[in-house]
Formats: sequence, C-alpha cells, structure tokens
Amino acid sequence: MDVSGGGEEVEEVEAVDGGEQQPPMEIGWPTDVRHVAHVTFDRFHGFQGLPVELQPEVTGNAPSASKTVFGVSTESMQCSYDARGNSVPTILLLMQRRLYDQGGLKAEGIFRIAADDAQEQAVREQLNSGVLPEAGVDVHCLAGLIKAWFRELPGGMLDSLPAAEVTRCQSADDCARLCGRLPAAKAALLDWAVQLMADVAREERSNKMGSRNVAMVFAPNMTQAMDPFTALKHAVHVMNFLTMLIDRALNDQNHDATTSSSVAMRHHQTCNN
Repeated sequence: MDVSGGGEEVEEVEAVDGGEQQPPMEIGWPTDVRHVAHVTFDRFHGFQGLPVELQPEVTGNAPSASKTVFGVSTESMQCSYDARGNSVPTILLLMQRRLYDQGGLKAEGIFRIAADDAQEQAVREQLNSGVLPEAGVDVHCLAGLIKAWFRELPGGMLDSLPAAEVTRCQSADDCARLCGRLPAAKAALLDWAVQLMADVAREERSNKMGSRNVAMVFAPNMTQAMDPFTALKHAVHVMNFLTMLIDRALNDQNHDATTSSSVAMRHHQTCNN
C-alpha cells in the first residue's frame, strides 16, 4: 500500500500475465474464525469429538495419535490395562494375546529367530492402521515387531537410568529399586515386558529360551546408545539387569502358583470335613 503526497491511500493492484489486474487478497479478522470441532486424543478411548466428515478417514479407536504405532511415546498411544494394572499400549497387548493364542511361547527360538522381512513389513503396516493381522501370522513376526516397538521407543526404554547404576546392580532387589526411578509410564511398560519375558522363560524346555537367552535378545532393544561400542558394552549390563528381573518374576509366579494351590487344597479339605 502506497501513500501519495496528498495524503490519499492508493491500493496497489498486482498485474498478472495477460495484462489483467487481480484484486488484493482479503484477510478476515481473527474474530471471524468459526469453531468447528474440539478433537482430543484420549489414551484409553482414542480420538474423541471427530466431525462426521472425518470419521470415515480417522477411526475413533485409532491405536495412536500419530500415523504409526512405532517410534511414538506411550503418551500419544491408546492404552489399556494388563492383568497387573499396568497401563500398556493396546497394540502391544493385542500382539501379546495373538502370540500366546498361536502357541508362540513354546516356539523354539521365539524372540531370537527373525521373521520374513516382507511379512513383517506387511504386518507393521496393518498395525499402523489399527488392524490386527489375521490368525496364522508367523509368531516370529509378532515377536520381532514387539522387539521393534521397544527399539524404536523415543528416548529408549532404560536410557533414563544412569548406566553406572545399572552396572552396579548385583541383585534383583537392586534392580527393582532402580526401576522405581523410571517415569511411571515406562515403569509400567517395563513391568509388562519383564512378565512377558518370564512367560517365555517358563517354557524353556520347549522354546530353548531361558531367562538369560530372553534377556540377551531384548537387551539391545531397550537402549539407544549412540556409538556401537558403547551400545554393545551397555547391552551386556542391561542383559544382566533384565536377567535378574526375569528370575525375580519367575520366582514370584511360582510362589503365587504354590500359594493358590495350597489355598485350593485347604478349601477342598474343609469342604470334605
């Protein structure tokens, strides 16, 4: 906008090809903005308040506020509670259930044997769309994607714990106390992961994956150290850390099973008397 010497305002009009003049763009006032919808992402119910016109494109129960369920924090993912009351991304619980239902816990080399790359990529794309693959998918594919989820977790699963303190842990109690310093969301996630590893180790006779073997294949996926040498060295300490937690979980599971059996037996004797 130019101001002439006489004080009159003269609007500039832009000339376009062909000599035609185009009127200036009209910019509305901020008060003219119309509130269409208030959309939120709830970690336990997905998108809330979606306009009708967007519902065919974005499902209300989307697994993540992002376009992917990999490489995003738990805060932006739809979560559910596991049997222990841990808040865990729903997609992980669904993959775990499918893995268990298909006998994956007893598959030899589970979490160690790599799946076919093409199938894993196809299943990854389905999961990003909130679709659980059909029954019959390779259990090694499901296991590999669970590890991939942890490997791509922003900030790493255990990287908020000082490496020196992870190294100093000499017992399961030491490990448990250190886990208490994790953020609540990651502490719940680690507890779920350790219980999963313990379930695998409990079937060692069938799958040849004891607690140390399971810890060995999970350890590199639980940290995101920058250089390979540091990553390798730290992974050894993380493996020992996880092994102690897995053994602790196995002992707790065995104790719970024994206690439940004793209670049932006493109840049976009481009823007979």
